[in-house]
Amino acid sequence: MNPSDKFPVSEELLRALVAEGMSHGGNWCDIYLEDTTYCDLLLRDSEVGAGGFHVDYGCGIRVLKGEKTGYAYSESTDFPSLLSAARAAASIAEGCCHVQKAVIPSSKRLDEGNFYTQRQDWRMSGASQFVPLLQDLDRDIRGRDSRIVSLTAMLSWSVSEVVMFNSLGELSSDTRPLGSISVTAVFKQGDAIEKNSVSRSLRAGSEMLSPEVMKDLADRAVAGIDERFAARRPKGGKMKVVMGAGASGILLHEAMGHAFEADFNRKGQSVFSDRMGQRICRSGINIVDDGTLPGSRGSCNYDDEGVPGQKTYMVRDGVLSSYLHDRISADFYHVKPTGNGRRENFRYNPIPRMRATYMENGTDGNVSDLIASVKKGIFVNQFANGEVKIGEGDFTFYVRSGFLIEGGRLTMPVKDINITGNGPQALADIEAVASDLKVDESTWTCGKEQSVAVSCGIPSVLVNNLTVGGE
Repeated sequence: MNPSDKFPVSEELLRALVAEGMSHGGNWCDIYLEDTTYCDLLLRDSEVGAGGFHVDYGCGIRVLKGEKTGYAYSESTDFPSLLSAARAAASIAEGCCHVQKAVIPSSKRLDEGNFYTQRQDWRMSGASQFVPLLQDLDRDIRGRDSRIVSLTAMLSWSVSEVVMFNSLGELSSDTRPLGSISVTAVFKQGDAIEKNSVSRSLRAGSEMLSPEVMKDLADRAVAGIDERFAARRPKGGKMKVVMGAGASGILLHEAMGHAFEADFNRKGQSVFSDRMGQRICRSGINIVDDGTLPGSRGSCNYDDEGVPGQKTYMVRDGVLSSYLHDRISADFYHVKPTGNGRRENFRYNPIPRMRATYMENGTDGNVSDLIASVKKGIFVNQFANGEVKIGEGDFTFYVRSGFLIEGGRLTMPVKDINITGNGPQALADIEAVASDLKVDESTWTCGKEQSVAVSCGIPSVLVNNLTVGGE
């Protein structure tokens, strides 16, 4: 790997920039070069009438000095601009006079596994070739349900070329494809209106737009609409909740995953800050944040600090075993970084972020077994927006679809309800975990100061004593 293959820079120049970044006494410096191509197409009312194409290009340079961080970026990669950014980052981190020139170790090229491929490079395809695909999808979905009054579909893709170098002499590069297609259909029955949104997103090339994927989108776009129109708001209260496999993992991501990110814990802001090594849920439960799932939206060959992608057990057999670390928090806790240092683009400093967060399979049968064990409760399989307080662990989520459970059977479809609880308590209240793990492949995006692509998943689980907001 030669950085000049992707950017007009050499190893010698990168070493000079790192040395300049550390010239004010910094103890760490890294460089992040990025060239991202992005394209999207929007179909509305059966016509593709909008689209966009742009390129994002630049370099970010970070300098650490103790607890101080200096960060600067440039949208140009000529040497004077990069040198100016390195000096600015050094000055922000310390602001003192120059010290003896730093010695940068010989370059070590990192070469790790490839967790995503693009057999058909998005950049080699013209946007016009995808227009018939979106129109065919529109016709397919509209032909399945006469109640559809509006339908929009968006196809977007990006390919990022990234090169990273740091003061350890570690040099890494990555080509990161990301394709996404989403559909929103609006249905009208009498005076009632219902809406359904579905999507698929993978780190893959345009081969992801297979007939199987397009059929799956069409199937899911109209699935469950009869139940949506028939749904009612149930009586609320504390009750047992069965969360369906897959998209219910968003509750795991929001209500628990963020609280495991090491920056919150290092600053004492997380409810789990003092619980490392303690049992936080029943034995047999394993909660993972994984950067190695092939093709997953949340996977990364390297994180945005050049740390190789890896699988991290946050909870192993019910015991809190690891936070999610970037290099800063790993140094603070005297552990190895877990590959969770991520950033939105070169303009942002990397911070601890999730990748693909999920709970591993349990041994308590399937979802039907969990439902059959509940005399009174609800089953939910689609969540919408929610709110979480990291410090206290309290959460509230809006349920898009579900059913009342009565006597071990699904009965009335329900809507317009919230699920409220406390993250640590909800973990402790998990009574059963099925063996039907599904990692959802929708267009999940996590916002924490900056936005990054993530995935989430969960097997069906039975949680005792959650509060259901109803009548």
